[in-house]
Amino acid sequence: MRRWQQVLVYGVTGVVVLTVATGGYLYYRFNSNIQQAPLYAGEDGDAGHEVPDAFGRTPINVLVIGSDSRSDPENCTIGGACEDSGTNADVNLLLHVSADRSNATVMSIPRDLVTDLPGCKDPTTGKSVFKAQRGMINSTLVGGPGCTVAAVRKLTDLPIDHFVQVDFTGVIKMSDAVGGVPVCVSDNVYDPYSHLKLSKGEHTLQGLAALQFVRTRHGFGDGTDIGRSSAQHLFLGSMIRQLKSAGTLTNPAKLLSLADAATSALTVDPGLDGVTKLVGLGQDISKVPSERITFTTMQVIHDPADDNRRLIGPGATDLFRMIKDDRPLTGGPQPGDAASTAPSTAASASAPAAPSTSPAADGPARSTITVLVRNGTGVTGRAAALADVLQQAGFAKGTAAGQSVTAAHSAVTYPAGRKAAAQQVAAALGLPASAVRAGDGPSVELLVGTDWPTGTSYPAAAGGTAPAASTAPSADPAAALKGADVSTADDTSGCAKVGRQKTVSLPGLGDMTPVQAYDRSKGVPDSAP
Repeated sequence: MRRWQQVLVYGVTGVVVLTVATGGYLYYRFNSNIQQAPLYAGEDGDAGHEVPDAFGRTPINVLVIGSDSRSDPENCTIGGACEDSGTNADVNLLLHVSADRSNATVMSIPRDLVTDLPGCKDPTTGKSVFKAQRGMINSTLVGGPGCTVAAVRKLTDLPIDHFVQVDFTGVIKMSDAVGGVPVCVSDNVYDPYSHLKLSKGEHTLQGLAALQFVRTRHGFGDGTDIGRSSAQHLFLGSMIRQLKSAGTLTNPAKLLSLADAATSALTVDPGLDGVTKLVGLGQDISKVPSERITFTTMQVIHDPADDNRRLIGPGATDLFRMIKDDRPLTGGPQPGDAASTAPSTAASASAPAAPSTSPAADGPARSTITVLVRNGTGVTGRAAALADVLQQAGFAKGTAAGQSVTAAHSAVTYPAGRKAAAQQVAAALGLPASAVRAGDGPSVELLVGTDWPTGTSYPAAAGGTAPAASTAPSADPAAALKGADVSTADDTSGCAKVGRQKTVSLPGLGDMTPVQAYDRSKGVPDSAP
């Protein structure tokens, strides 16, 4: 097989065949290894629903959660800090596989991100397990993986179809099962917090060393989750290549070890609670060429109130929208994609409609229509920006921003006798007919919901169908990825970038760089030769 995904799928399929040949014992053993939890635990709403493309195909979004739980003796020993009984999401990776299976995106969400978090409840008892608050997104795992799903759903507005949660022991078992994972570091590095210590160059990591590498955040980049996410992307790509090259999937003993390690390390939602279901997901992923799989980290900025925290950065909502609209991040649409034959829409997506002061065929002249614009996105300035767009499009000069509201879906509301005017507003901005509805206010109002955080033309029809070509957003990967760390799954040239800032400290020696910490810790053994 040329593609690592095909090798992986055929290998797992081989496990199923092999277990059937042994009377089903191993099959049931692997199934019993897998733990499950509800997909969604938010107090409101749900995990979302994918929108089929013109051919009835749907994308897949899987949230991969790395847990730092010390809830059992083994994870306690590995992670240390056993007095910390809490559970946080050390890693949040959103895997998006396109509807036509031609491309995929793996987007990291930094654990340091501070955002508005939803309240969560136990889906079985209905009791509250997490209060709505503003805080770090990794804290939601205390309410279970379904609570983290709810938080990512709220942050990105992306539907979440499945989750896969892995703990400390899972990383160790998987790296052992494949015989170690080759990595490269740009300089000597010692992070006394994760205990990773490596000399400059290439190393093969397994067991505890592999876990130390993926957990290291003070040793890479600027000492935050951005550098750690980049290193994790390199590790994942290398692990995949190792699966392909080490003969693991053609060696029955190694294959069984890998399957046992993988299934015993997972907690999944009910949609993935069996070997055959996991194989089905793998078959979907296998259709994506490795060069069309993009690893990236969402854009963030420093939190002015706390330099150790991050806030959603410029461009992040564009990246979320690109993924939601099922656009590839490694280039333009592929042959066979319906969008590849559609006319270019970049200009129409950003330019306001042409002004008109004459009566429309089905309604009054725009110059007679005053619109009150209300912002429900939480993005500062959205109402004023769209009020300006409407004025430029010929609507009455009294059109202006009003008081902010809470709105998930954009709409145009109207008082009695003003439906035609509201339809004029919707048509000018590309809103679908379903977004026009009767309201209780005295004037025509545009409600800008969280489904429309950027742009001057509505990007997708509320609740479902794809917009007409004239209102579709520009599919520009470079713009969506501006300010984000990016790599592809077939890239073998990268080394994890060791930080040059003073992000670590040693007892009695104070703050220093990870390189200095390596040089001053001669008595600490390296994590790997």
